[in-house]
Amino acid sequence: MTVHGPADGWVEGPDGRRFWGRAGAAGLLAVDDADRVLLQHRVEWSHFGGTWGLPGGARDFDETAVAGALREAGEEAAVPADALRLRSESVLDLGFWSYTTVVAAVTRDFDPVISDAESLELRWVPRAELDVLPLHPGLAASWPGLRAQLDDDVHLVVDAANVVGSRPDGWWRDRAGGAARLLGSLADALAVGLPARLLSDDPSEGPGAATSWWPTTTVVLEGEARRAPDVDGLAVRRAPGEGDDAIVVEVEQRVAAAVGAGATPRVVVVTADRGLADRVRAAGGAVVGPRRLLDLLG
Repeated sequence: MTVHGPADGWVEGPDGRRFWGRAGAAGLLAVDDADRVLLQHRVEWSHFGGTWGLPGGARDFDETAVAGALREAGEEAAVPADALRLRSESVLDLGFWSYTTVVAAVTRDFDPVISDAESLELRWVPRAELDVLPLHPGLAASWPGLRAQLDDDVHLVVDAANVVGSRPDGWWRDRAGGAARLLGSLADALAVGLPARLLSDDPSEGPGAATSWWPTTTVVLEGEARRAPDVDGLAVRRAPGEGDDAIVVEVEQRVAAAVGAGATPRVVVVTADRGLADRVRAAGGAVVGPRRLLDLLG
């Protein structure tokens, strides 16, 4: 294989196994509306040639795993980054080398194109048929965990009044300003993904389990905080009355939509209000406390 850049090269582990990418590697698991996964049939001369895997490859030293996965998918299969919505990522970290699988939903149809010599074929494969193909060993090992992610419909709902009110930073002098700061910090965090531990007291472990999520996120504002401006990447719901009532309605709607689509609903509400927490759980949602979110946002 031709070495094209400083990050292209083999890394050898203590047991003698070799892994491609001096800065680690990343691949893209793209899933379309027909529940098909884009796979690459690897040429025989490549590492684990003849198997089916994900478009991907070595990361550059100065790029994130997401950027690396999108770049490699674009180079190998002409996957347009603007036709994807990030959903989750999972990291296999061996200490001396890592591989990140970036999961994305296809938001508009495109035709993959073989763009280099590493592919025999690119194919949209129905998810139910992956098990019958000779998969790349890494994909085969992580597939059960990755497949479970595809069934989750993850939403985050933030009780802004409770979260802002849990930190004595003078928010009571400017409730709209306090809400605006929360919205900005949350949008920044969502740009790079939220750690799985934020969304669950018992995050999944094992090969292919999600380490980060990009959930659809709704922030509920009430009272004077409703004057806070919108922020790209967030849905802002301005409650006409009690914020708690609007949050419960949001949970009910999200759960019903996921069930109707045949997905597993995962609606997580950030609040410390015990009464609201009981109502959220009764509606099918889960609850985490504000401290977990605020520690992430700094």
